[in-house]
Amino acid sequence: MNTAILRLTPLQFGLTSASVLVAVLPHVWRLPLPLSALILALLVGRWVQRQRGGARIPIWLKLPLVMLFPVFIIFHYGNIFGREPGSALACAMLVLKLVETETRRDARAAICFASFVLMSALLFDSSLGFAVLLFAALALFLAAMRELEPRPATAPARTWAMGVREGLRSGAFALLVAVPLALCVFVFFPRLGSPLWGAPMDTSAHTGLGDRMAPGTLQELLVDDSPAFRVSFDGTLPPRANLYWRGPVLWHFDGTAWTRPEYFANNGKADSLQTLGATTGYDVTLEPSQRRWLLALDVPIAAPDNAVRGADMSLVARTPVDNLLRYHATSATRYRLDAALGRWQRELALQLPVESNPQARQLALRWRNELHSDDAVIKAALDLFHDEFFYTLNAPLLGHDSVDDFLFGTKRGFCEHFSSAFTFLMRAAGIPARVVTGYQGGYYNSAGDYLVVRQSDAHAWAEVWLDGRGWVRVDPTAAVSPQRVELGARAAAGASAPWYQSDWLLGLRNQFDVVNRIWNDAIVQFNAMRQQSLLAPFGIDKAEYSDLVAVLIGVSTLLLGVFAWWTLRSPAVTADPLDAAYARLCRKLARTGAIRTPAEGPQSFAQRIAAKQQAGSVTPNPSAVQDLFEQYVSLRYACALPLTADVRRFGRRVDALRVAAAPVKPK
Repeated sequence: MNTAILRLTPLQFGLTSASVLVAVLPHVWRLPLPLSALILALLVGRWVQRQRGGARIPIWLKLPLVMLFPVFIIFHYGNIFGREPGSALACAMLVLKLVETETRRDARAAICFASFVLMSALLFDSSLGFAVLLFAALALFLAAMRELEPRPATAPARTWAMGVREGLRSGAFALLVAVPLALCVFVFFPRLGSPLWGAPMDTSAHTGLGDRMAPGTLQELLVDDSPAFRVSFDGTLPPRANLYWRGPVLWHFDGTAWTRPEYFANNGKADSLQTLGATTGYDVTLEPSQRRWLLALDVPIAAPDNAVRGADMSLVARTPVDNLLRYHATSATRYRLDAALGRWQRELALQLPVESNPQARQLALRWRNELHSDDAVIKAALDLFHDEFFYTLNAPLLGHDSVDDFLFGTKRGFCEHFSSAFTFLMRAAGIPARVVTGYQGGYYNSAGDYLVVRQSDAHAWAEVWLDGRGWVRVDPTAAVSPQRVELGARAAAGASAPWYQSDWLLGLRNQFDVVNRIWNDAIVQFNAMRQQSLLAPFGIDKAEYSDLVAVLIGVSTLLLGVFAWWTLRSPAVTADPLDAAYARLCRKLARTGAIRTPAEGPQSFAQRIAAKQQAGSVTPNPSAVQDLFEQYVSLRYACALPLTADVRRFGRRVDALRVAAAPVKPK
């Protein structure tokens, strides 16, 4: 019978099911909850049904499922094209393939499809940790494929532990051997200037800073310890007090949330910024955020390539940052911005919703009437925060008049609460002000000589416009918790963020980030431009596709030649463990004078030793020797594939046998 149509054993089906589960797990968390639940329910239900020896799933049940998944995906996403709907459809079809998997042919097809689904997860996550997990998953797939290979009918049944252990070992070895050839293809296979999938990018998931700030908006970032971007400076690292990374600038307040006008992106003026000292150059490697904001040290002198700088000095990319992005920027940490404020900017910077937060308005008007300068009003607000307010990430909820609730009620919050309330007070006092969001600080990794800024370093501060000085940064959070600026988010959070308090874990995490940076530089950011410069040391400044293909063929041929030589080389003669143990037994018996002839089989040899024993020859432990011969014959000839444990047991018995050398006869 054709082995391809044989029904799967429980072990084979289990490994196939595990492969399907491993392939869909990286996608489950980003799929719609009903779809994820249905996929996992089908997978578990199929496993239970197969374990109970159930029959094939009828067509009248499979066909509605085949129709249901595409309809649901189109209903949720609007189409089936793109990364998100495409991966969702692939996961659904893979699980449906498992539903009908009964034979080895079906299982092989399911595992190959699972490999495709697993690799598609790289469209969403290309980190080093995820790549390692993919490597382990591929080893599982190879173990499943190995278990599907035909075996003799007389071979003993294999346990789960045996199948998984041996399969993973051989799968991992096969992957390691394939690494040189895979690297060759990765480096020299011609790359396209744009992604292969070429479909519209999905916008259902966003991370990083947004263009809206309301109470609690930044809290999700402040508890996220993942890297936001990394910075390598051309010179020395600026003082920590100057490490303000400018993001979206928010102008409009509706009583609850601060937002940014869309049209502000392209209104930059060439003479609006005057530098007052040395500038700082640096390279930024920005993690994917699916947003257009670029981060720059406050303030950027010019926009990087493929980006624009707005009148508020924020940087906006021309396309969303869907992949790791590297750009060079130059900033001035001492500057004068907008020494003269235009009428329309002044109106925006003084806008407040009508009849909102009346208590805060009265306080600001009292300051304006009692104090004689803008600087005095600013100082009064900062003194208020310093004397009566407390920094915590566990901020209480605020009501409709959020500024009043914060200033006269809770008095507890973090950077967005302080910057929002301060900006409102300044506007109510007639001082133009705006909210700036971004990041503050970062961890300097001395091993890699770069600064890593994490999402938990997200920050919000204020800018006020003062006559003759332009826009001036004021960080009200520093008035409440100076350690937020001096030592970072961890020190400011204190007891409200216990996950920050493990020094050894933080140190290990920050040191390991060097590995992530090397991975990003060498693998993730290896693009067509860098590939074309690979042959520059050999006199080819810009390698064409034909040059790369020629090098690819040459290097891969060389690697395959080395592999062929290693495979076909004359290996050292090594007996299998059972024969090696039998050879040790024969050598021990030879010391007693019982020497096996080359053509003598184990039964004949055992009979001759027994005859000599009856004739009075001295052979120690006759019963133990005969038991060893019987065990060897049983293992070698009574089964096609002896169990490893039995072979090892036989070897230990041989090693434990004690014999005495035959007496030397006098001449």
